Amino acid sequence: MVNAAEAYKRQQVLTATPEQLTLMLYNGCLKFIGEGIEAVKDKKYESANTSLIKAQRIISEFRLTLNMDYEISHQLFPLYNYVYDRLIEGNMKSDTAPLEEAKEIITELRDAWVGAMKKARAEKNQGKGGNAYV
Repeated sequence: MVNAAEAYKRQQVLTATPEQLTLMLYNGCLKFIGEGIEAVKDKKYESANTSLIKAQRIISEFRLTLNMDYEISHQLFPLYNYVYDRLIEGNMKSDTAPLEEAKEIITELRDAWVGAMKKARAEKNQGKGGNAYV
């Protein structure tokens, strides 16, 4: 049986816009990297591996779903590759430095994504005669 929290999460995903789903993935990636860092610090290597593999899967999804018709995708692809490599290195060497670097890059990308969402929402509201408050 699905508990209420799982049902709520599932409903959030099912009703989210593509933009919101991307934000959820960024936040999930950051959560898993953070869990991995803490597990490495605590010498819980199996737990670290589990969390970091989840983060790697999210990065892989980002890479696979890039639309290469846009210039930004050509800039993001090598960045995602770099983050992926840092996650693998940090996981294999049980070293938090590359994991912290990956976390910082994903945080910057997530924050830029939030800014782009706000800007798009404001522009959409202005086009409808709204006051563009976000």
